[in-house]
Order: sequence, then C-alpha cells, then structure tokens
Amino acid sequence: MMLMRMTFLIVVMVLFAPVALGDIYKKVDKNGRVYFADRPMGKGYRVVLRTPKKGTIDYKNFVQNRRKFTPLIHNKARLFEVDPALVMAVIHAESAYDQYAKSRAGAVGLMQLMPATAERFGVSNRRDATQNVSGGTQYLRHLLELFEFDIRLTLAAYNAGESAVAKYDNNIPPYPETKTYVRRVVGYYQNYLSENKDF
Repeated sequence: MMLMRMTFLIVVMVLFAPVALGDIYKKVDKNGRVYFADRPMGKGYRVVLRTPKKGTIDYKNFVQNRRKFTPLIHNKARLFEVDPALVMAVIHAESAYDQYAKSRAGAVGLMQLMPATAERFGVSNRRDATQNVSGGTQYLRHLLELFEFDIRLTLAAYNAGESAVAKYDNNIPPYPETKTYVRRVVGYYQNYLSENKDF
C-alpha cells in the first residue's frame, strides 16, 4: 500500500514542470495586491527569500547542514512512512537546513514548527533537530493522509493550515504566498528525487 501511495506521489510530480531553485521577490501594489516572482519584474519588488549561492558562506553552511541532517531526515521519513525527498524539500524551503531559523510569525527550526503544531506532535524543544524533524515529518504524514496523498494540498496545508485548505473546498487557497510555496516545494521535491543520492 505504501509503495502504491508513493508511486502515486511520483506520478503526480511528473505532471508538473520543473521549477528552478532561486530567489523569491515580492511586491505589494497601491491596492494591497501581492505579487511574487523569481526576479524583479519592475519597481517595488524586494527579495523575501534567497537560495544560497555557490561560493558564499551561506551556501557552504547549507551544504554542510544538508549532509549533517540527511541521515536524521531519512530515519524519521522511514519511521513515519513519508518520502524523504519530500521532507528534504520542505526543510529546504522552510529553513534552508538551519535548525535555529525563526520566522517573524514565530515558526522555529528546520521544519519551522509553530508552537501549537509542536505541542500536537510531542515536540518540547523546537530547536532540537531530532524533535523538530520528528514532529514536522509526523505532521506531513498526517496531512498526506488527510488530503488522500495529494501532494499539492498537503503542501498548501503545511504552509497555510489545514483549515485554509478546507475553507476552499479542499483546493489550494488563493493566497499568492501559498501558491508560490507549493510551486517551490514541488520543484525542490523533483530535484531531490532526481538527485537519487544522499548528502
């Protein structure tokens, strides 16, 4: 059954065009509309998320941390029956493998767990990599089951919350941030699947 489900996930992923890794830019116009792009499309765009570049300190940390945490990620992915490539894609997008990352919204750690999610899945220290990956992977598993292994809805719920997806009749909420997030993580997931090797 697990093999069938994971095969289904991979088939779903093939339906999406690859997304290149890169920076994300944001613009808010005078009417409050929000726009996202992978490069500045004119005045008003500012970078809101950067993918570390080769040759930089951040890139070196990114690579070192990815190598460091990959065995842990694979262990928890096997334990909770989630594709490790999916867990790595989420961590890549959420924290770039920084276990001490903290968002302005209060999400913490590799998988950027909010306090309520951490408590729900038994995480007492969100900065502890083992607890964080365990809690985040359990949450992914829960979402995969809740949304019948629909990868896009799972990612949308991870970003915007289960209730937001349910509010829009189990569709991706029409939030620009969530739509961009889903596309990015789908792209990362495809890349991790195609790498077919551990770091």
